[in-house]
Amino acid sequence: MTSFGPAVLLAGTDTGRLDRTRHLSVHGPLPILRSDEVVSLARTIDLRGRGGAGFPFARKIQAVMDSARKADGNPAVVVNGTEGEPSCLKDTALLLNAPHLVLDGAEAAAVALDADQVVVGVTREDIEDSIQRALAERGPSRVDLRVTRLPERFVTGEGSALTNGLNGGPALPAGRKTRTSERGLDGQPTLLSNTETFAQLAVAVRLGAERYGQTGLPDEPGTVLLTLAGEVVVEVPTGVPLSYILQMCGMSVGQGLLVGGYHGMWLDARASELALASRESLRALGATLGAGAVLPLPEETCPVGETARVARWMADESAQQCGPCVWGLARLADGLEALTTSGGQVAYDAVHTHVRGVLGRGACSHPDGTSRFVSSALKAFPDDVGQHVYSGGCGRPVKGVLPITGDSGRATDQQLVIDWTLCRAHGLCADVLPGLIQLGPDGYPTTATMPLREEQRADAVRAVRRCPALALRIVG
Repeated sequence: MTSFGPAVLLAGTDTGRLDRTRHLSVHGPLPILRSDEVVSLARTIDLRGRGGAGFPFARKIQAVMDSARKADGNPAVVVNGTEGEPSCLKDTALLLNAPHLVLDGAEAAAVALDADQVVVGVTREDIEDSIQRALAERGPSRVDLRVTRLPERFVTGEGSALTNGLNGGPALPAGRKTRTSERGLDGQPTLLSNTETFAQLAVAVRLGAERYGQTGLPDEPGTVLLTLAGEVVVEVPTGVPLSYILQMCGMSVGQGLLVGGYHGMWLDARASELALASRESLRALGATLGAGAVLPLPEETCPVGETARVARWMADESAQQCGPCVWGLARLADGLEALTTSGGQVAYDAVHTHVRGVLGRGACSHPDGTSRFVSSALKAFPDDVGQHVYSGGCGRPVKGVLPITGDSGRATDQQLVIDWTLCRAHGLCADVLPGLIQLGPDGYPTTATMPLREEQRADAVRAVRRCPALALRIVG
């Protein structure tokens, strides 16, 4: 973790985890505000959710207050610390190193709402342990604070999936439009937001709107947490160029940036150089900051292949509740893999067909987000896509630079190469490597050069040995 400019959320964490004593020495005691004061503060600093959609926090609080007046019982507060996005580590960094800041923000909101419980939803054991330690350090609280661990899946962080899991059901999306502000934890009106949002609230409550607004852009004050390349968490004032942030961390824009994670959007190299750490800057470029993931694409890797890897992972993370998610995303991943390894107009058209086929038809936002991710890649890298369509590939290996959980292997510098002067279309190689070698209508492989991943190498050696025409070899 690091920061550019004075650290705010990460203040004091350069020497490790802040226990309760160190937390109070860095940040001071937590002021108690009334509900109208919290709403006014959040509106003045334009505090928005930092987990994806960027919904105004003041409107969330007001909606819970309105619902609570009609409901029989006290509202609740839920902190979404699940972070099932492999490219994003900012909430993990906060909960492991500054858990009291997050709990302060949740407690401030709960007291203002007269909520009787705060629940932090997490998926990792080490994060659960960190919060349990923090709760023990805090001692008696004004509200009931607890942490609950849920299954580690991408869809667990969806609002209705999180509340379903906390209510004792499966941590899966509800399949219908559900407003947690009306009915969430235990059926009560619930304020649900992500870890960084509550940490920002805790800072703003202490500083006040005027001092909070002295950092960052005038219309987007404060700092923002970013995860770079799925590895480095940085805190920066809003308005800093993304290219500069990457440069200061020893990285570069490369071919372009994926902003907002795997439900986000690709920016080409030119747009990436113009992008700032700002909602409005990214909106003008057709993207969104989302959960703060910024992933540069190095020059030496294949954009289509990288997109295909993530699309397959996203398909595997399906909630298994509707056709577009179960079948549509799998077919979309199939199409991208065919475009990567074989190319051709048919594969390209199939990808577009499956992109359109899942849009607006899912039980939750997962199909739409994945479709958006894929379609933005096709637009951001037209030259590379064209090489795959018309030339059978771009000639670059798939390095596996986009992080996914459960990755079985990394890219190698080796390639499986077919010598057309020797190949006799026996087809035995496709039997050994069906995920890599595809045969055309004439029985010959559709491409002559295929990048190898580590987990494919043993089968590639088998294919070389089984080829009766001696037409295969591994190079590199």
